[in-house]
Amino acid sequence: MDFSIKAFDAKNTISSAKTGCVAVAVFENKKLSEAAKALDGAGEITAALKSGDISGKAGTTLLLRGLKGAAAERVLLVGLGADEAVGEKSFNSAVQATIKAFSTLGTADAIIALPLTEVKERDVNWSVRAVVQAGRESIYRTDSQKSKKDPVPAGVKKIALALPNNAATKLALSQAIAIANGMELTKDLGNLPANVCTPTYLADTAKKLAKEFKFEVEILERKQMEALKMGSFLSVTNGSEQAPKFIVLKHMGGKAKDAPVVLVGKGITFDTGGISIKAGPGMDEMKYDMCGAGSVLGTFRAIGEMGLKLNVIGIVAACENMPSGRATKPGDIVTSMNGLTIEVLNTDAEGRLILCDALTYAERFKPAAVVNVATLTGACVVALGHHNSGLFTRHDEAHDKLAAELLAAGKATSDTAWRMPIEEAYNDQLKSNFADLANIGTPGGMSITAAAFLENFTRKYTWAHLDIAGTAWKSGAAKGATGRPVPLLSTFLINRA
Repeated sequence: MDFSIKAFDAKNTISSAKTGCVAVAVFENKKLSEAAKALDGAGEITAALKSGDISGKAGTTLLLRGLKGAAAERVLLVGLGADEAVGEKSFNSAVQATIKAFSTLGTADAIIALPLTEVKERDVNWSVRAVVQAGRESIYRTDSQKSKKDPVPAGVKKIALALPNNAATKLALSQAIAIANGMELTKDLGNLPANVCTPTYLADTAKKLAKEFKFEVEILERKQMEALKMGSFLSVTNGSEQAPKFIVLKHMGGKAKDAPVVLVGKGITFDTGGISIKAGPGMDEMKYDMCGAGSVLGTFRAIGEMGLKLNVIGIVAACENMPSGRATKPGDIVTSMNGLTIEVLNTDAEGRLILCDALTYAERFKPAAVVNVATLTGACVVALGHHNSGLFTRHDEAHDKLAAELLAAGKATSDTAWRMPIEEAYNDQLKSNFADLANIGTPGGMSITAAAFLENFTRKYTWAHLDIAGTAWKSGAAKGATGRPVPLLSTFLINRA
């Protein structure tokens, strides 16, 4: 689906636009948006509202053909609710209804002339991203592994947004498209089965991104990880026949002397739980346990397309967690890259075991900030459901600032996070009689103790942890990866740049 900007003024009016369809807004109080008024020369839109053919309720639509005041073949009336000062929820409902209506039309092009600049507490960047993401979501397919592909509706393929054609709107659109492309890559990686999307597949994806966007890339193999003494990471790989990969991507778009932002992604391409094996029902969804890694790669795709003027380094620790005669056992003690020993009480708490070595590796870049992203704990889903990702940082001035940046980026993109506590008391739950740390805590606050475990490996820089277990994918009839938190991470980096 192609998106563009089309400006209208006194000489080039919306009423004279020759297109297959124009979408305009109407309200429950029988009022018309400015674009709707411009097309209502003969009063047909007003009559449709008065007759009750469309209520104006958010998300309702009515298609009109042959309006005397419009050069367009069709005019789609879209309800935006009772208030002309449009709310976020009403706007999203209207956009989704518009895109759905467009998919059934016998035309390839259309114009969206909804009030994109009039959404309460939102700027044009948000509105443009909402339209682009809704459009791209409507044509996204999960049939890459099917022998017969799902039919693709004809419908509208080119959408113009009725906005001033200036530097700000062009930038908003280009960023929205880049983020949508990043989300699509993240979804594709998450939705692929684990026999396709292996650690090697993630490494090859990183190489392709590096080639396309001129990133630097390095793939560390097992022997290199052994030389670095990544004993914690390697302990998770013991039971698998798949070779582990430690992927490093570098986008050096800023000044050479500028400290980079480092993104670290959990890349468990399939998680059986290891010897602490998971229950069978729903285990197929453990192919999504690499969505943290997928979101890092998707974010790199977005910032590469944008040519972001910022130094960003991506680290992906990728492996499988499988049971076998070689697998790590509950009670085993492993030594992490920074020298801390870890008693593995539960092999299904493996994400933190690979991330701790990746976080230690990040020290060498002398980062301005490190953000790790992981489908880390089911406890985070219990705490926050599927709406907010969990955000964990230390509580001091530098970390409060980083948390505020991430929360603001989430709010700006509707890819929201909620800050959770980390306090020394939670580290007390990780004590072991036999090692420096246990890999799981005593009962209570399990998403927090997981973050507290990671915090032990991040004390040389400013750090935050995003637990995306509840937001990275959906179950049930809508089963599939969501592409989150690519919008949050991309916007966080855009704001830093």
